[in-house]
Amino acid sequence: MVTEKLFWKDMTLKEFDATVISVEGNEVVLDRTAFYATGGGQPNDTGTIAFSSGELKVADVMKRGEDVIHVVEDNKGITAGEKVHGKIDWDRRYKLMRYHSAIHVMDGIVTKRHGDQGLLTGGQIYEDRARIDMDMQEFSREIVESILQDCNQFIGEGHRVYQKEISRNEALKMENLARTEPGRQLINSLDTVRLIVIDDLDEQADGGTHVSNTMEIGKLVLSKIQSKGKRNKRVEFTLEPS
Repeated sequence: MVTEKLFWKDMTLKEFDATVISVEGNEVVLDRTAFYATGGGQPNDTGTIAFSSGELKVADVMKRGEDVIHVVEDNKGITAGEKVHGKIDWDRRYKLMRYHSAIHVMDGIVTKRHGDQGLLTGGQIYEDRARIDMDMQEFSREIVESILQDCNQFIGEGHRVYQKEISRNEALKMENLARTEPGRQLINSLDTVRLIVIDDLDEQADGGTHVSNTMEIGKLVLSKIQSKGKRNKRVEFTLEPS
């Protein structure tokens, strides 16, 4: 049985009911889950799984094949077949969603408006900040601040952010849908490709969770710039209320 990923259907789902498929030590597999597993630069969710005789704290979530593994602090005797109620730490998730959407806005802005200057090559999300790596030949603080200014202007306009699914054949016909080599390889292995769309800016293959409107993101504030090589530059930013 494959774990049903509820977070792909409803990115705002905070609680859910499920059945335990298996328990191995502190690893619990459910038939369905809203817990996001670490991937694509977005960290895992945390939260709780309640069952008939107790409550488990979920410390880590990871993917193993098509299953989602919930790593709990103490399994407290939970067994396969148990009916459970899961609840994610929404404050943590929402922070991660805002930063993930911010990176997509920046990616779209760089691709559409600053493509002659460089491109994003990777990123990592934290609860209190995010970083992106950029391949840029000419790099300066002024250029980065100009990119962030464009991002903040776009974010403040209030554009819808949503998910949709298309076939692999459709995805392969779309240019720039996956912007890393692992992403392009992943598309070739999927029958259905999930996209995150930001109206009037960007759409790309993505398995993460996002806010529903850019105005939820807040304001991007530059915090650090680092050189990671001749062309590879790292930019770190935080989010403030807009």
